[in-house]
Amino acid sequence: QVQLVESGGGLVQPGGSLRLSCASSRNIFTFDTMGWYRQAPGNQRDLVATTIRSGRINYADSVKGRFTISRDIAKNTVYLQMNSLKPEDTAVYYCNAWTISENYWGQGTQVTVSS
Repeated sequence: QVQLVESGGGLVQPGGSLRLSCASSRNIFTFDTMGWYRQAPGNQRDLVATTIRSGRINYADSVKGRFTISRDIAKNTVYLQMNSLKPEDTAVYYCNAWTISENYWGQGTQVTVSS
């Protein structure tokens, strides 16, 4: 069983920054896709950013230019750098690792953007 452990969430003022980390118990190069999703209260879980094994990256329109997904293969960790945060970015952020036959989620980390 793969473990994905997120960290880095917290309370930040509008315009501030946070960096989320997702540490995998398995070599992240074994996954076809790794990414970040978020879920606000009463909403569905939405894609934020994904990175494919080849390195291609995809962002939700709402975070383009503000968020950056990256990976450190040696540390089996994926990051989400979040800049220029807005109150509407408030949500629980989940790490995901996917292959055609596997789908894993982390426990989630709360991000709250408020003054």
